[in-house]
Amino acid sequence: QRVNVTVRSGLPMVLSGSAEPCAQLLVSSIGVVGSAEQNQRHSARFFDLLTAKLGLGPERIVIRFYPLEPWQIGKNGTVMTFL
Repeated sequence: QRVNVTVRSGLPMVLSGSAEPCAQLLVSSIGVVGSAEQNQRHSARFFDLLTAKLGLGPERIVIRFYPLEPWQIGKNGTVMTFL
């Protein structure tokens, strides 16, 4: 209920100067990705999952974390601030 996933495969991507297969994960959340310590733990788990499922080396994966405020997410005709 609190997680949304969008997968866009087949996009042309270059990572570290190479067009070999790679992945970029964008993670945005309210109150979960706001510190280096939190993101270090999340990063380790995401890398474990992505390397296992995608068969990529960790050097071919980049994760970007975006902390959000409740007023930045709309749901059910309002924003999360009021839910």
